Amino acid sequence: MTFSMPMQNGPRSGRRSTLPITITILVVLGVIAVSLSGFYADFLWFRSVDFLEVWQTTFFTRAVLFLLTGGLTALIVIANVVVAYRSRPVFAPLSIEADNLERYRAQLEPIKKVAVLGGTVAIFYFAGSAGSQLWRPWLMWRNATPFGEKDPQFNLDISFFAFKLPFYQALIGWFISTIIIGLLAAAIVHYLYGGIRPQGPGERTTVAARVQLSVLLGFIVLAKAVAYWFDRYALALKDDRIITGLTYTDVNAVLPAKAILAGIAAICSLLFFANIFRKSWQLPGAGVVLLAVSSLVISGLYPAAIQQFQVKPSESTKEAPFIERNIQATRAAYGIDKTEIVDYSATVNTAAGQLSKDAETINNIRLMDPNVISATFRQLQQIKPYYTFPESLDVDRYVINGKVRDAVVAVRELNIEGNPNRNWINDHLVYTHGFGFVGAYGNTRDADGKPNFFLGDIPPTKTLGAFQPRIYFGENVPDYSIIGGKNSDSPVEFDYPDDASPNGAKTYTYTGKGGVPIGNLFARAVFAIKYQEQRILLSSLINSESKILFERNPRERVAKVAPWLTLDGDPYPTVVGGRVLWVVDGYTTSAGYPYSRKVNLSASTADALTTNSNAITAQRDSSINYIRNSVKATVDAYDGTVTLYKWDEKDPVLATWSKAFPGTLKEKSAISKELMSHLRYPEDIFRVQRDILSSYHVQNANAFYGGQDFWRVPRDPSTFGGNASAQPPYYLTLKMPGEEKEAFSLTTPFVPRGGRENLAAFVAVNADPGPNYGKIKVLQLQRSTNIAGPSQVSSNFEAKPEVATSLSLLRQGGSNVELGNLLTLPVGGGLLYVQPVYVRATSNTAAYPLLQKVLVSFGDQIGFSDTLKGSLDQVFGGDSGQRSSGVVSGDGSPATTTAGQSLADALQRAKQALSEAQAALVKGDFARYGKAQDALKQAINDAVRAQNQSK
Repeated sequence: MTFSMPMQNGPRSGRRSTLPITITILVVLGVIAVSLSGFYADFLWFRSVDFLEVWQTTFFTRAVLFLLTGGLTALIVIANVVVAYRSRPVFAPLSIEADNLERYRAQLEPIKKVAVLGGTVAIFYFAGSAGSQLWRPWLMWRNATPFGEKDPQFNLDISFFAFKLPFYQALIGWFISTIIIGLLAAAIVHYLYGGIRPQGPGERTTVAARVQLSVLLGFIVLAKAVAYWFDRYALALKDDRIITGLTYTDVNAVLPAKAILAGIAAICSLLFFANIFRKSWQLPGAGVVLLAVSSLVISGLYPAAIQQFQVKPSESTKEAPFIERNIQATRAAYGIDKTEIVDYSATVNTAAGQLSKDAETINNIRLMDPNVISATFRQLQQIKPYYTFPESLDVDRYVINGKVRDAVVAVRELNIEGNPNRNWINDHLVYTHGFGFVGAYGNTRDADGKPNFFLGDIPPTKTLGAFQPRIYFGENVPDYSIIGGKNSDSPVEFDYPDDASPNGAKTYTYTGKGGVPIGNLFARAVFAIKYQEQRILLSSLINSESKILFERNPRERVAKVAPWLTLDGDPYPTVVGGRVLWVVDGYTTSAGYPYSRKVNLSASTADALTTNSNAITAQRDSSINYIRNSVKATVDAYDGTVTLYKWDEKDPVLATWSKAFPGTLKEKSAISKELMSHLRYPEDIFRVQRDILSSYHVQNANAFYGGQDFWRVPRDPSTFGGNASAQPPYYLTLKMPGEEKEAFSLTTPFVPRGGRENLAAFVAVNADPGPNYGKIKVLQLQRSTNIAGPSQVSSNFEAKPEVATSLSLLRQGGSNVELGNLLTLPVGGGLLYVQPVYVRATSNTAAYPLLQKVLVSFGDQIGFSDTLKGSLDQVFGGDSGQRSSGVVSGDGSPATTTAGQSLADALQRAKQALSEAQAALVKGDFARYGKAQDALKQAINDAVRAQNQSK
């Protein structure tokens, strides 16, 4: 035994030494397998949605750029290393430094080929990876479409700045970086092998080292000269303290400075090239010093002096022409150049019948707040805990009984978290889809305060006709589901709950064209690796007919097939042609529009996220200065079909990407009439436009410089605390003053910038597809008027004794009061505010908000009643002109207002008028006392009339 022990130790030691290598190989193979599975799954996905050409274009473009940039970078760097090595001195001079370097050379000699090969591969990979990211600038440069407009400074088409300049700058940056890396690599080799001797006697560099380094430095400085020249054009896109684009100082100092520096840099590069024939670095060194000093003086001190001594003393006058350029460019780039601004002399006086001419607008006021009643939808229409609705519902319109009605809508999506029997089979093979579309009228409620549903339940009601109710693609679906399979008597998928069925549920087998087939073993293996789930490979429930659904979020699907689009954060569902379609608005954006102000997309659309909704996606944190709503996309909720339609057919950015990805977009004329009726002006572009419009409604350069007339979006009064966000825009059907008929519109108010909260303007954009789609109209209030803004109105509501007392009692009586969206409407010659008040019981966890009260304000008058009509009548002398109470009967028709209800309402108004009269008398406000007396007389007359009707 003693002689056998050494023999046993040898093999064990060998096994230990190979174990790390084996583990490393397995890890590398695992990473490769996962990467390849994702790559192949991506290919299969694009093929399944008929957008394989998008995958091919992006893949081959990135592959070619990877090979070109990686190969050229590696070739240039390694060629310089080889040249430096082959031109090393035969005998290195003796010195202490040389002796120290000899040790490094001795260690490097055995592995130099491996080191060179490893360095080549590393440079190739990292440079190629960086270069492949330039696929967007490359495609834009290659397919550039003229704007047909020229910038005012260089007289170049806007397309040069938007499509070509970014690629040129990227190309210059790549070249300079590559030469710098080659220079450093060559210098290191020369130093190691004695070509560069910083501390030795005599010449510090050999002839070969001097020649090679001089050529490389010459190329770097020459490239810098080219960069200086293109920097001139980039000035049109730079942000300044006042504007974006060239200012007086830029045009008169910086612009010529860049041209001069380009010339000096070109001369310096010639000095480096001339150094090939000289033995001294003095001449190119002097050139570098000249370039550095010139840069400091010409592009630093001189522009600063111009700014300080010429511009600042009369800045508004000097900058006026450039501010005008900025105003014109910004308004054109954001599509607000055709905005109609009209003066609006808003009245604060009220009279009976004042709203009669705005009856349709009043009757269409949306009392159902999509951010509040989601909980109501869940309690009344969720049916089972494994279904859900988003936190924020959507607003649309439908033709019901021959009339267009605003509606609050949502789809009943699957909620895996609500399933008490969770396991892999249930999560991915059984519970695969949601079921149903739910809609409620936006302007009515039932007698209890619940939404008046025109579509809902399981199976769905037939108000909109028969349609496919299954939701396989949505905003809350599982990451993947395996569906299909052989048709049999026992389908696997859960369809919907049904008490009449043996197991309390209907089952279903997917028959749509969506999904990637995984019937063969290889495909199953690919997705088993992708999702790291062996049961995809082993489950007997998966057969030759099975398919896998993944990438199921509508917004994400559109983003994959159109990676060049910026997408609206809130896709919305609609029923069209017997299908549930998700509508996704697509924007073409650019940061290359000369003189146009830049905005941050994330900051400009931040109020979209105030509801913390899983149905709303934040915009990316990036700057743009051009935007168009150029694409309307739809995603079929059943089979996942993605369709892209051209919308703004005049947009040059869209034309450019259409050439890069031919055949992916359908013409606008292909949009069906039914789908067209559900399209709308999207929210995110309007948020960006109102951000711009808050300043750029001012078109006079001097007034813009002063900034006294700038606006801001008011804080949202329905949120509380010091961190209240900006009030979001609201969809409303209204008739703007001066217009002939009502239109579905997206609206927002403005207040003055600087702290005041009174109303400065009201803005509406026509959201209905048609000739006026996207037309922005601004009602600008006179600065001498003092119309309360949303925050002030909200404070006035709480300050009114009757309102405060009622809300306080509701809050103390085991209920929570939730304030809905505060709507602003330009009706009756003034501004009307309407805010629904919801009440939710706190004693019951299943409680949901019910619409119980409506607050209205016009001028200094406030109404507070159970119905919109009642509140309006309080404000407008007992007769606002509205014909409907907003309360509906069980069948959805307007509920008849009984004599008893009219009498109760009249007595309530009489009581309120009497209280106001007494309060006015105490304060000696006889004008207010007279108005209260008039209101009291009107209420008494209405009460008498109602009493007579009841007899």
